[in-house]
Amino acid sequence: MNLTGGIVLFAVLWFLTLFIVILIGQQSQQDAGEIVPGTPAGAPADLRLRAKLIWTTAITAVIWAAIATVILGGFVTRADIANLDRMFR
Repeated sequence: MNLTGGIVLFAVLWFLTLFIVILIGQQSQQDAGEIVPGTPAGAPADLRLRAKLIWTTAITAVIWAAIATVILGGFVTRADIANLDRMFR
């Protein structure tokens, strides 16, 4: 894995993690009982975006480190992936 591959892997993992983390603990305006005029009732009441971005980055760093260790450590090589179908025959 080169530098560009590592950055792309981190970015993809970061956005995938963000889509999961942003839903955790979310409460709609209807559930909170305070609907702001002009917004749908299902809109978030308090998003706490800064904390969720920090959690997303921390979780992504751990996942990325595990994947980078597997790739750079040589635990799985391209030859292993190319021969993967032979394992199931």
